[in-house]
Amino acid sequence: MRIYGLDFTSAPSPRKPITCATAIRDDEGLFVERVERLATLDAFDRWLATPGPWVAGLDFPFGQPVALIDALGWGATWPEYVAHVAGLSFEAFAGAITAYRDSQPSGRKHRLRAVDHLARSISPMMLHGVPVGRMFYQGAPRLLRAGVSVIPGQPSDDPRIVLETYPALAARRWAGRVPYKSDDRRRQNSARADARDAILLGLLYHAEPVYGFRVEMPRKLAEFTLADPSGDTLDAILCAVQAAWAAEQPACAIPPACDPREGWIADPAVNDQLTDDSRYDLV
Repeated sequence: MRIYGLDFTSAPSPRKPITCATAIRDDEGLFVERVERLATLDAFDRWLATPGPWVAGLDFPFGQPVALIDALGWGATWPEYVAHVAGLSFEAFAGAITAYRDSQPSGRKHRLRAVDHLARSISPMMLHGVPVGRMFYQGAPRLLRAGVSVIPGQPSDDPRIVLETYPALAARRWAGRVPYKSDDRRRQNSARADARDAILLGLLYHAEPVYGFRVEMPRKLAEFTLADPSGDTLDAILCAVQAAWAAEQPACAIPPACDPREGWIADPAVNDQLTDDSRYDLV
């Protein structure tokens, strides 16, 4: 099976492109073949049209918190409200989120999805800092328009399957919360390089007990991954690993109680926290 992992950005450019890792999952494990760069959103659209079958892990939130969706009356299903968002200018989208946020009490201005509580990821409403809200605005409508099978928002029989991934969650297994990347040259230091080394060694020698398969790659790619201070190459590879794991789980590891409008992050660290008693009613 062809597996992809994409480290996404809402404003790709030659300097900061979308990074795409290509891998093959077979009986021997997951072999990461290469990494390529997509310097525009049009290039991302063309990549989505790549004939299947394939499974891809994409590093951006596929959904917004249900509290926000319902309060704004955006829609009862993922396709409905994503189509609504696609019809908004970014200014209108950001304005709606800002107005909602301003109406909320302190501590509840940036709502989390259920899965964000488990993954310790930031709110997909964030428009600045780490602008995952912008990534949702640019990414989710493109998935809808491409007609791919979006898990769990719009699953279908299309052989192109996309899952939401979060590489930082995988990275924490081997580096904890030690920073391992930066786009700021002043912060590209040996400590971050050591953290990337720990993560890559974890993938190459200790992935099987966690994800159920070995991870391999050419030596030159491993060296390039370590040498990439932005961490984009490593993140794309981690996304591919998470996607390959989820593709082999029942229902792609989506729990029955998941609201498809919010989406779900593919990684065993998330699902390991679920229990029959608590489900994941954490909002």
